[in-house]
Amino acid sequence: MPVAEPIAPSAAQPGTQPAAQPAPLSSSERLARLRLARSVNVGPRTYAYLLRRFGNAERALEALPSLADAGGKSDYVPCPQAEAEAEIEAGQAAGAMMILFGEAGYPPLLAEIGLPPPVLWAVGPAGILGRDAVAIVGARNASALGLRTARNLSRALGEAGQVIVSGLARGIDAAAHEAAMATGTVAVMAGGVDRIYPPEHEQLAARIAETGVLVSECPMGMAPTSRHFPRRNRLISGLARGVVLIEAAIRSGSLITARYALEQGREAMACPGAPEDPRAGGCNQFIRDGAALIRNAEDVFDALAGPRTLALAEPGRKFLYDDDAFGDDDYAAGFEAIDDFDGDDRAGAALAEQILRLLGAHPVELDEIARQCGASPAEFSLAVLELDLAGRIELLPGGMMASAGPEN
Repeated sequence: MPVAEPIAPSAAQPGTQPAAQPAPLSSSERLARLRLARSVNVGPRTYAYLLRRFGNAERALEALPSLADAGGKSDYVPCPQAEAEAEIEAGQAAGAMMILFGEAGYPPLLAEIGLPPPVLWAVGPAGILGRDAVAIVGARNASALGLRTARNLSRALGEAGQVIVSGLARGIDAAAHEAAMATGTVAVMAGGVDRIYPPEHEQLAARIAETGVLVSECPMGMAPTSRHFPRRNRLISGLARGVVLIEAAIRSGSLITARYALEQGREAMACPGAPEDPRAGGCNQFIRDGAALIRNAEDVFDALAGPRTLALAEPGRKFLYDDDAFGDDDYAAGFEAIDDFDGDDRAGAALAEQILRLLGAHPVELDEIARQCGASPAEFSLAVLELDLAGRIELLPGGMMASAGPEN
């Protein structure tokens, strides 16, 4: 069946040399890459490793069952071709475009982050994803002042040439999208691009798709769940040069977006609020700890021109909101990246069992397990890959790993 072709790259800015474009992928390889990305226990890090190791997705798919078998799962089945074809058909029916990492048209800012999502679905004129962008996020139960601030800031930044990125949520997100409708806005979805959430924003989403873009890494048709929102927030910050918080409480999802911005080397900014308003608690503390204080668009451009070193970004500093529930296949850190492994395709049952004996429910640093095993980095990495594909371990944020537990 035909596979949707990649989108055309956005035009180069005047006075710059256009970047060399990657060679187009064949339809069969695009389908294979979607299958690889949708296979059980294949997250962004595993996906990248498998492509590097086997050269293309078709060979990687063939190798998955033997790798999982080496990790202890003998009945591993990669994503069936029919399932991937059905997702592509659903995308075409919804007017969405599939964009694969490494293709022309993949958002350049997002491509710079650690472990960018292998697959994106986009509805709308996707060339907007190549433009400079600023994210604006904040409280769902925003005050009238907070909503006005979001609208004014979004409108001014849009008129100055910035695309506004947000998460289509109630409150600040919706206000930011509305004000940037004429200049360009990107709504990052927590589920499939064909599953609008919240439902009352269906008309808003339809309007965004006329001049902006709805985008998601989730499969078509997937309903959003709580575990999807932190992953969505990582894309919001990844698509933008910086993130502005407006009315974010001490423990809020908006602060997850700010943390991701810091990890991705992006600017993190905040608008101050009344000290007695709990909706402003996170913003005020964020500013106290070194975030740029934002009053208007000029403050945003000043902050973007001179990145700041935040206390929050210092090693070992616990962030205001530290949530480790990113889902089974959302790798913020993991095994060593290796380009070659000259040994057998299987790392060895003895090494795998040694790793499992050293693990428990409490997360442990990968480096510590590797030292105790005494294996080479290549052997250890392959063993971790096999165990992860088999669902016997969990790779966690911060370079940690743990036993997957008896249910696996």
